[in-house]
Amino acid sequence: MNEQPAGVVAVRSGVAIDARQQIPYFVGISEATTGAKGLSMQLVVIPPGGAAQPHLHQGYETAIYVLSGQVETLYGPGLRKRVVSGPGEFLYIAPDVPHQARNLSATEPARGIVARNDANEQERVILYDPALDA
Repeated sequence: MNEQPAGVVAVRSGVAIDARQQIPYFVGISEATTGAKGLSMQLVVIPPGGAAQPHLHQGYETAIYVLSGQVETLYGPGLRKRVVSGPGEFLYIAPDVPHQARNLSATEPARGIVARNDANEQERVILYDPALDA
């Protein structure tokens, strides 16, 4: 028998969810999958040429590590600021900052690990209309 010690939960593959951001998410660590109370971690895959819906994370920080691809993140009021991240790079997004990630490749998916200090990571995702801050 392969038992895990109390307080340790192995998640062997991410649980696919329908993310409000409209890109594929595979939740590894969350309250639902492990009983976590203060963090979540997931794999995000942005399809070739794809983009997340503009959104923000109400009251929670986000940290991203890019595994593959080139990802442009538009951010701030009206999504007027821009940063591009590639493999091996980290990106921090402060609470309540509107943002939108886009895969710059038309042929290859972009992949990243996303962590938040919110165990219910989809609950506080708020879709954002950049035209409201135009």
